[in-house]
Amino acid sequence: MDWLIELFTGNGVAHAIFIYSLVIAIGVILGKVKFAGISLGATFVLFVGILAGHLGLSIDHNTLKFIQELGLILFIFSIGLQVGPSFFSSFKEGGLVLNGLAVLLIVLNVAVALAVYFTAGNVSITDIVGIMSGAVTNTPGLGAAQQTLIETHGESANMLNESMAMGYAAAYPLGVVGIILSMIVVKAIFRINVEKEAKSIEDDNNQSLLQPHVVTYRVTNKLIVDRSIRRLHAIIDHNFVISRIKRANGDVIIPKSETLIEENDLLLIVMSVQDEEVFDAFVGPQVDMNWEADPAPVVSRRILVTKSEFSGRKLGSMRLRKGFKLNVTRVNRAGLDLMASPNLALQVGDRLTVVGNIDDINRLAEKLGNSMRRLDEPNLFTMFIGIFVGILLGCIPLAIPGISVPVKLGLAGGPLIVAILLGRYGYKLKLVTYTSSSANLLLRELGICLFLASVGIAAGADFAASVLNARGLQWVLYGFLITFVPLMIVVTLGRGKFKLNYCILMGLIAGSNTDPPALAYANRTSGNDAPSVAYSTVYPLTMFLRVVVAQVLILAFA
Repeated sequence: MDWLIELFTGNGVAHAIFIYSLVIAIGVILGKVKFAGISLGATFVLFVGILAGHLGLSIDHNTLKFIQELGLILFIFSIGLQVGPSFFSSFKEGGLVLNGLAVLLIVLNVAVALAVYFTAGNVSITDIVGIMSGAVTNTPGLGAAQQTLIETHGESANMLNESMAMGYAAAYPLGVVGIILSMIVVKAIFRINVEKEAKSIEDDNNQSLLQPHVVTYRVTNKLIVDRSIRRLHAIIDHNFVISRIKRANGDVIIPKSETLIEENDLLLIVMSVQDEEVFDAFVGPQVDMNWEADPAPVVSRRILVTKSEFSGRKLGSMRLRKGFKLNVTRVNRAGLDLMASPNLALQVGDRLTVVGNIDDINRLAEKLGNSMRRLDEPNLFTMFIGIFVGILLGCIPLAIPGISVPVKLGLAGGPLIVAILLGRYGYKLKLVTYTSSSANLLLRELGICLFLASVGIAAGADFAASVLNARGLQWVLYGFLITFVPLMIVVTLGRGKFKLNYCILMGLIAGSNTDPPALAYANRTSGNDAPSVAYSTVYPLTMFLRVVVAQVLILAFA
């Protein structure tokens, strides 16, 4: 049985892969177990790694660090690509309030952490950064801080990094509990009725500008008879699309800008729901009609944009009405229906709802690609050139007044920034940044599991002696203070002053702490996707700032 013993105690490649596979497999399965309705997910890999390290299962230091950094890069880059398209738009309209509250929460987290550091007297800055990262459940912040220590302290950073990981592990469980507890407390303080809040969200969604509203009208207003579609757009200064026209003689046509409107025409109009009264006044009465049941040769189909050359092309520039005799009525992007305005820039993965003759639709489908198989193919060039540029950016030293050591974005910050920029502007460089949700999630989960397993195995040898004592219990208390006190201030301000809907507030809480377990709890509580929308609104900026803040604290005080 020497071969089996060698797998557990050796130093080869087989030993390393064997230990990683065992730790990750056990961690993932245990992460699905719910405690009081809450599961830790992939984070449980960290605790299994600590147990493995405590039991003496070790891996060569160089191998451990390589896999740890590779996992961090895969995780952070996948996040950046995912949130990139919405990163800059998240600062508009209501997103400003949510992101402002998220930034305030980060500032308060740092303030409480520094208050503990300066008053407790028995905790180092590396310990407090690890505790803060665990308290706000932000693993990339921990990785960025550890990378910064390696760059500034060399080999002497190993012991400090292990201590930081222990602080993270000590604070994390109660951090998750504290985040969810704040949701429960604010609900009790303001006597919130969740069903009423969810109904309010549903009503708001029905009035959303982004949701196309489809209505059939009979033309009775003589003022628009014999007017062209172009002229009608000038008269009714709102965003709308006339999808189809049925003449009084039964003919169904696809309107062009020069098409004249006739009396008693039936118009199928796609508009925003709040514009309905305008069309009631200008066009005529609404009519119930099932266009799909009409035997006319005009049909409606969805076409998938899968050819990269159309990424970034504006819908109006494609002249689909003249070239293909088709109307585009809606564009579905990442599950959200958008109005098909001429200035809307297409992206790979968009689904166009087009109306016209089936032969014309097939011609357009062939031109745009319409191949699900093409979307399933991974865009490895974009990924690896992005990681290459990200690491290059992360290694550039940036001199900041007052800090003796130049700041570097590191292996976490650099790839994150490049991934966000690629996700938003990659099409301008003719780079296909579309990644299927399953592929993105696979990379994220693989990366975070490799990173957490590495951190746990490295810290496990000294974990029991360092954490399971009076000092470890103090770390748990410090972490809870860093989690709970800032959260209560922010959620009270969000509900009391800004009157945020409770469903949105829960998403803000989960997103500003980058906490998937809290988001899962919020989604179950609300029964709608409002928490997920708020989560994704604040997540990009929050993730970026937490990564940078962790590095700045190390550079400033370590």
